[in-house]
Formats: sequence, C-alpha cells, structure tokens
Amino acid sequence: MDNLSTYKSGFVAIIGRPNVGKSTLMNHLIGQKIAITSSKAQTTRNRIQTVYTDDEGQIVFLDTPGINKAKNKLGEYMMNVAYSTLNEVDIVMWIVEPTTFIGAGERHIIDVLSKVNTPVVLVINKTDTVDKQAVADAINTYKEVHDFDAIVPVSALRGHNQAELIKTLKRLLPFGPQFYDEDTITDQPERQIVAEMIREQALRQLDKEIPHGIAVVIDRMKERPDGSCMDIEATIICERDSHKGIIIGKQGAMLKKIGTKARISMENLLDMKVNLKLWVKVKKDWRDSDTLLRNYGYREEN
Repeated sequence: MDNLSTYKSGFVAIIGRPNVGKSTLMNHLIGQKIAITSSKAQTTRNRIQTVYTDDEGQIVFLDTPGINKAKNKLGEYMMNVAYSTLNEVDIVMWIVEPTTFIGAGERHIIDVLSKVNTPVVLVINKTDTVDKQAVADAINTYKEVHDFDAIVPVSALRGHNQAELIKTLKRLLPFGPQFYDEDTITDQPERQIVAEMIREQALRQLDKEIPHGIAVVIDRMKERPDGSCMDIEATIICERDSHKGIIIGKQGAMLKKIGTKARISMENLLDMKVNLKLWVKVKKDWRDSDTLLRNYGYREEN
C-alpha cells in the first residue's frame, strides 16, 4: 500500500430481505465462510463484519440482519441494528432477487432507503436461476423505484460477476487508509463464529418452527496444552420442553447429528481437531427478555 492518494477504503452495509443470499455473497467475496447460511429467516442476527483487501483498496462488509417488520424484542433488536448501520457506512449494498414483482418487504426497504443519504448499489442476485431477459426486466423495474448509484447483477452461488461488483464498490468508496491488516478477514471472535456454526446446523437439521427460538452459548473453549485439540462445550437454548426433546432427538440422534456437522465446520475454521460437547436447556420466552437477549450476545452496542 504505497500510495494513500489512490487507495480506496470504507464500509459497505449489506441489506436485503431474509434469504436473498446476503451471507452467501459475503462468504464468496471474502473467499472464506464466516456468515452462516440456511434457507430460514433470521439466520443472521448480529452485524457480521468481514474484510476484503487487495492492492487497490479495502472493503469492510457489514452483514446486517434481514430487514422486515419486528414481531418481538429480538426482532426489534435486529431491526435497530439494520437501520442504524445504514447512515454509518460509505455504501449500502441492497441485494434482491431477479424479479419484476416488488413485494411489501422490498417496498419497506425502498422507504427506508429514501431516508438515507448513503450511496446505494443494487445487487440483483441469483441470476443463474433465470434467463438474461428476466434479469434485464428486473433491472428496469428497480430503476423506476429508486435512483441507484449502480446496479450489478450477480450469482453469489456460482461466483458470477463478483469482480465487477468489487470494482463498482471501489469506484464509489472514498480514498483512505487500511482499517485492518491484510490478513484480517473478520472481527468476529472465534467463540462467536463457533456458536454460529452450531446454530447453523440446528437451523439446517431441525423443523422450521424451532430454530427461530434457539440461541447457542459457548460455555467453555480451551485449546489443549500440546495444541492437538480444542475442547468446546456449548449449550443450545430453546423456548419449550417439547423443543428440547426434538433437538435431542430419539436416543440423542438429532443432537449428535448437529454436533457432528458443526464439529467439521469448526475443525476447518480452527485448523485442528475439535472435541465438542453439546447440552440443551429450556429458557421460556428468552426472545422477549432483555436480560436473556444480552446474556446470549444480542447487545445494541454490538
């Protein structure tokens, strides 16, 4: 990084309705899995900060919770995080699907964006699922509802057009120094990423109704003195006794499946063997308790 006068750097908030592919895109741009992905809403609950660095610039991505109407305290917390981010960043990157139908969720976001002074880049994702004409129609539809600074069609899953997206973001970013070292890819503590990996597998393996009502707490995470293994003990918190039974499964089969799959992700992340022990506890209505939300890591200042 020799010349500060040509180096671009800044913060980009990623927004969009749940399940439009925000976390998948961010993971691909960074080249490493940080944000958890599943087909269920409310997968991302906290702002996840990841960093893309090359010779020309550094882009710090904030993956915000999906913007929708809040139903409880957890929902309100997630919306506050999403909204407060938009005025603090250099660019807002809004991800949508390639369709000409603009639903209530999108209209809500358009309304929010109309009150934001930050440049907005529209990213039309999942272009691999439709033909070129459908992508062009989607671009024209969205052009009519907001004055975007740029519109970039991509496929997060296939990795299409990501170089173009990075180029567009760099063009709109201010000149400035690096915020992080070259080798930084996230500001998430390892404990938080590990907890999210457990929650991801619970989201993927369990029935639709239960995952919203779970949180994961890492009780213990300690590397063995010889560096051969990381011992991790964690508790899955759910809202009902009936949910606890489902999470544990017949003779512990479901909990074992969640644990096994999460452990593989952890070993890839930590680059060492992991010995994972999981427990399940019931805390009724934790999503509407300020104290419990704070205990489980959902703090406004984060």
